[in-house]
Amino acid sequence: MKIFADTSDTNEIRELNKNPLVSGFTTNPTLMRRAGVTDYEKFCKKVLSITDKPVSFEVFADDFDEMERQARIISSWGENVYVKIPITNTKGESSIELINKLLLANIKLNITAVFTLEQVREIVVKALITDKKKVIVSVFGGRIADTGVDPTIYIKRIRSVLPRWIELLWASPREVLNIYQAEWVGCDIITCQPDLIEKYEKLKGKDLTEYSLDTVKMFYNDGVKAGFKL
Repeated sequence: MKIFADTSDTNEIRELNKNPLVSGFTTNPTLMRRAGVTDYEKFCKKVLSITDKPVSFEVFADDFDEMERQARIISSWGENVYVKIPITNTKGESSIELINKLLLANIKLNITAVFTLEQVREIVVKALITDKKKVIVSVFGGRIADTGVDPTIYIKRIRSVLPRWIELLWASPREVLNIYQAEWVGCDIITCQPDLIEKYEKLKGKDLTEYSLDTVKMFYNDGVKAGFKL
């Protein structure tokens, strides 16, 4: 399973690009805004000057014609570019017709903001995807979990109906365990923010007795530093 770093900080991208654990990058308008990005095209082209690994950039329009125009421009920036298209617009209208137009134009797609089995079935039945097309379907496992639904059960069902030539991505993980869960249910990719990647690398295979002792030491040391007295 591949790990894609989810960040819009170009300094983080530059460092993570050197990490053999990171196979690609994803961004979105929310992360870009938090990172202080104001010039969309300038930012994207800077990212592409840093890495030749797969990168997903998302359209930011709501009208399907404008989404298509943006997608064609974004796609033209590099062979490693995947264009993120949300499964619906803000009115809840399906993006499948637009997705098919872009697939016919041989544009690599990351179909994003997918939450339901019904949305995945619509992609499978209506999207013009063959094994020659490069398509990622991003299912937001972390946000599904936030609603009290076990994402492992849910995404395993999604994997069972999604053809193998479509890459399944677990988006918005909340903890390191999600990386292992995503691999277990058959995801091809998981996106992780840099702090989660660091935690995964640091703690993978760590002895639990040793980890217990580290935790005790942390509590003790913080108590000393705080100068607590009774």
